[in-house]
Amino acid sequence: MLNAFPIFFIYIYHQIRISMTKGKKIISIIAVLVVIILAAVVYYRYFFVFGEGVKAGELNYVVKKGYLFKTYEGKLIQSGIRSRQTGTLQNNEFEFSISSEAIAEKMMANSGKFYELHYKEYKNSLPWRGFSVYVVDSILTAKE
Repeated sequence: MLNAFPIFFIYIYHQIRISMTKGKKIISIIAVLVVIILAAVVYYRYFFVFGEGVKAGELNYVVKKGYLFKTYEGKLIQSGIRSRQTGTLQNNEFEFSISSEAIAEKMMANSGKFYELHYKEYKNSLPWRGFSVYVVDSILTAKE
């Protein structure tokens, strides 16, 4: 039975090859190339990890929101960043989505603490992944 399986596909391939004209072969090759190029573009825009790193700061909030897909979103306040005006400090906010419900629950229970978060940056967001292109996938440290 297992030997008949590949033989069946070889037979079908030869039957298609014999019955196809040159024009049909060219059209099918072009169609396959278009599908491959389209799949590569979609992968690059939505699934390719463009960058990853660590951000540290005080957790401002974590919320679960969304119309159709409920995702966890958060904001980290990074303090001590110098502003362009001398003598002043500027808060830098890092807005992110959270990939795991367990991570989000842990962060919600400890809001206001100092966190070091590992994140991945994508080129575009997806509705089921969150509103932000930055997706937090782990907590490195959490301090008072």
